[in-house]
Amino acid sequence: KFREGFAELGKLGLTFDSWHFHPQLPDLVDLARAFPSQTIIVDHVGGVLGVGQYAGKSAEIIPVWKKSIAALAQCPNVNMKLGGLGMTSFGFDFHERDAPPSSQELANTWRPYVETCIEAFGPMRCMFESNFPPDKQSCGYTELWNAFKRITSDASAAEKTALYSGTAARVYKMIKP
Repeated sequence: KFREGFAELGKLGLTFDSWHFHPQLPDLVDLARAFPSQTIIVDHVGGVLGVGQYAGKSAEIIPVWKKSIAALAQCPNVNMKLGGLGMTSFGFDFHERDAPPSSQELANTWRPYVETCIEAFGPMRCMFESNFPPDKQSCGYTELWNAFKRITSDASAAEKTALYSGTAARVYKMIKP
């Protein structure tokens, strides 16, 4: 029934935002391949879990996540939102500290996730997101955006335009193609 309903999205000119956790990404790959003309947006860099049974297992998790990201990137109908990394589900300890992290600390921590996605999808299929207020658990709004700016400091002007506004405007049809 889900796929029947999903098939209607394209007929209506709608996109599909998906927040999956990393173990569910192969299911999203299957969905994207089954509906190659449906625009799909993956939220929160693919939802890497770092809590519960996944706590302290990033050495095992990250290669599996990267493989799923690479498979999703092979689907031209899939785009990636870069953000949500301030949520506690990622397993960073920022929310437990007495003082919030600096933008430099956030950039250092988040860089591997953001850069993996940009390398896989390219800037024309990636877009930054703030995910506020959930990200507020770990950092301030200004520090979040400054961390993203630090991560993309070496990007070209065209890449920055895509990442910070262009991709979102195109994918969500806020501008004419």
